[in-house]
Amino acid sequence: MTPTLDTPVSTHSDATAVRQNRTRTMQLMPETLARAQLQQRLQEAESERRAIRLITARRLQRRAERATLRARRALAMAVMQ
Repeated sequence: MTPTLDTPVSTHSDATAVRQNRTRTMQLMPETLARAQLQQRLQEAESERRAIRLITARRLQRRAERATLRARRALAMAVMQ
C-alpha cells in the first residue's frame, strides 16, 4: 500500500519527536509548578499589604476623628468662658 495525502505516514522520527516532547514537558512541569506557586505567594503578599494599608488608614481616620472631637470640645469650652 502506498501512502497518499489522506493517510499520514508514521515514522520512527515522529515517535521520537513525540517522546522527546513528552520528556521535555515532564521536565518542565516542576518549573511550571514553581512558577504557579510563586505567583500565588506574590498575590497573597500583595493582598496582605493591602489589608495592612486598610487597617492603617482606618486607625489614622479614627485618630483624626478623635482629634476633631477634642478640638470641638476645646472650642466649646473657650466659647462658654
